[in-house]
Amino acid sequence: MRSEGDFIKVNEWLLPLSWIYGAVVTFRNWMFDIGILKSRAYDIPVISVGNITVGGAGKTPHVEHLVRLLQEKMKVAVLSRGYKRKTKGYLLADSSSTARDIGDEPLQMKQKFPKTYIAVDKKRRRGIDRLTHDEATSDVDVILLDDAFQHRYVKPGINILLVDYHRLIIYDKLLPAGRLRESMKGKRRADMVIITKCPKDLKPMEFRVLTKAMDLFPYQGLFFTTLEYGTLLPLFPKESTIMKTEQMKDVNILLLTGIASPQQMVEDLQEHCNTITPLTFGDHHYFRPKDIRRINDAFEALPTPRIIITTEKDAARLDNIEGLSDEIRKNIYALPICIKFMLDQEENFNQKILSYVQKNSRNSILVKTKDDVKPKDSNHSGERPRRISFRDN
Repeated sequence: MRSEGDFIKVNEWLLPLSWIYGAVVTFRNWMFDIGILKSRAYDIPVISVGNITVGGAGKTPHVEHLVRLLQEKMKVAVLSRGYKRKTKGYLLADSSSTARDIGDEPLQMKQKFPKTYIAVDKKRRRGIDRLTHDEATSDVDVILLDDAFQHRYVKPGINILLVDYHRLIIYDKLLPAGRLRESMKGKRRADMVIITKCPKDLKPMEFRVLTKAMDLFPYQGLFFTTLEYGTLLPLFPKESTIMKTEQMKDVNILLLTGIASPQQMVEDLQEHCNTITPLTFGDHHYFRPKDIRRINDAFEALPTPRIIITTEKDAARLDNIEGLSDEIRKNIYALPICIKFMLDQEENFNQKILSYVQKNSRNSILVKTKDDVKPKDSNHSGERPRRISFRDN
C-alpha cells in the first residue's frame, strides 16, 4: 500500500519561480481579505467544491455525491468553468450538448443527472446571476460550484476543500516547482476539508496522524473518503456485452486515461485482472486521429482476451469519436467512480449540507420545518443567514 503524499514530485530547480508565484497569489488573497477586492454572497445556497492542488483530487465524484443527496428534495444546479471547452461565455447544457460545448466533466454530469441544471461560465458571478434570473432556471434552489476554491469573487455558504491523500498539501510546493495553486494557508477558508482517495485499509492511528498533520481550526470539519468502482459500462452498448469485475481476472486490460492522476486507478485495477497496460494522455485531452491510431495499435498489441477500460470523463470525449477499430468498439468500457465516506462520517456530512441548504433556501417549502419549530415570540427579523456557522457550533 502506498503512503500519504507518495505521488508528489517537487522540481527543486524551479523553487525560485515558485517564490515569485507565491508572492503574487498571497498579495491577491490579501486584497480579498482586507476588502479591496470584493467577494459577493448570495441569498441562495451556494456550495463550492474545489482544491488547492492542480487537478486530480476527485472533484467530480464529490459534486455528484452532493447532487444525489439534494436532487430528490430540491432543484439543483451545477456551475462549472467548463475547462477546455471550445465555446465562450455562459452556456446551459441540454440533451444535445457535447464535450466541446461544455467540457467533459459537465457533460458527464448532465448525462448522469438529466434533470439537474448543468451550466458553464468562467465568470462565476455571471453564471450564478443567469441561473437565478433566467426563466429556464429561475426555480433553482441550490447551486454547486465545481472547482471554485480560488474563485474568491463569490463567497459560498459552504466552502469544501478536497485534498488528495496521495498529494497532501503539507508535503507539496507552489507552482511551478510543485502543484499547489496557493499556499497551504489557504485551507483556512474551508468550512469542510475532505481527504480523498484514501486506502480502504487505513488504520485508526493513521487517521489520527492525518488529522494532526492537517492542523485545522476547531470550526473546520475533517472528513475522509475513498473511491468505489461500479459496474463496467460499454461505451457502445449495441456492439458490446456486459463485463463484470469478477470476469476480468484472466483479461488483459488497456487502461486509457486522459486525467490528472491515473496512478490510483492502475493500482486498484491490478488486483482484478491478468495484466494492465496504461495508455496515458494529458488531463482533458481531446483525441486526434494520430491518438486514435495509437489506441488501435496499443490494443492490437495486447494478447487476448483483452478489453479497454477508460474513465467516465474520457468516455464523454470518446463517445462520438471516429476511427476506433471494430474490435475496440466491442470491447471498450467506462468505469464509474463514486465516493464512500470512512469512519461512518457520511450521515454527519450529509446532515451539515442539508441543514445549511434548508436554512438558507428561498423555497418556503424547504424552510417550513424550521419555521414551524420556532418559538412564537421569536425576534427573528426574517433575514436568512448566508453562511453556515461551523464557528458557532
